Amino acid sequence: MKRFLFLLLIVFAGLSYLFELDEFLAKHFKVFGNLKESYINTYISVSQKVANHFEHERLIRELQNENLELKEYKVLYNTTISTIDNLKNLLENIEIPEINSKIEVIRVLSYVHFDDFTSVWLDKVPTDNKILGLISENYAAGISMIKNGKSIGLLNGNKDCTYAVFIGNEKNPGIATSNDESSDLLSVKFIPVWADINVGDEVITSGMDNIFYEGLRVGKVVEIKDFPEMKVATIKPYANPLKKRFFYTYEANSNIENQENSTVENLENSKIIENKEQK
Repeated sequence: MKRFLFLLLIVFAGLSYLFELDEFLAKHFKVFGNLKESYINTYISVSQKVANHFEHERLIRELQNENLELKEYKVLYNTTISTIDNLKNLLENIEIPEINSKIEVIRVLSYVHFDDFTSVWLDKVPTDNKILGLISENYAAGISMIKNGKSIGLLNGNKDCTYAVFIGNEKNPGIATSNDESSDLLSVKFIPVWADINVGDEVITSGMDNIFYEGLRVGKVVEIKDFPEMKVATIKPYANPLKKRFFYTYEANSNIENQENSTVENLENSKIIENKEQK
């Protein structure tokens, strides 16, 4: 019985469409016309809302993706601006010695060990095993050397960071190294016992170790201890290298070294010639 009624309904609907029964009812019975118009308007309205909903979802997804991309660009922009500002400040404060020299800007990559802020990896391609001085704001900040085929920076306060210095107007020699009592201070050891040094004397690099040039400021003496074999001075350094992302290195031009080597060779050759002539 149910199948017969369902089949009858399908046949009735087909005949209605075939003989345009809906148009006949709409013309002669106003109620059917209103129902038809209301159905069509409702269908169009619902279809439009559904389409708008899916369109809004698509736009939201696109805007979310664009927002994520813009955030990435913003982070990159801020990082670049910060890098440029750091380089600008670094380059503005560079004082090149009045000799033929090579200046190179080096960027800090990361810490070598997370429990030691005084040793960092540097963005520098190793070329030789020469130790170079790291300079920040025209102050001695540490040294650069090669470790495991990579450039490493040993900043002031590191126990392996040492370089030659002069103390006071008399240029008393010593070796700057880490301080055992405070990471904010440095020690100058191996000062001759006869050296006349005082609290407040300025400490500068001596250049005698070929790491820094002579005259680069290191810090001021805040304490002096006398020992039987030497004096040890505690100094407050000028540089604060732990907060820096860029340093620059100084290196004497190789042409100067070549000239010095050739001068030594010429002197040796001249001595050999003189000895031969005397014989």
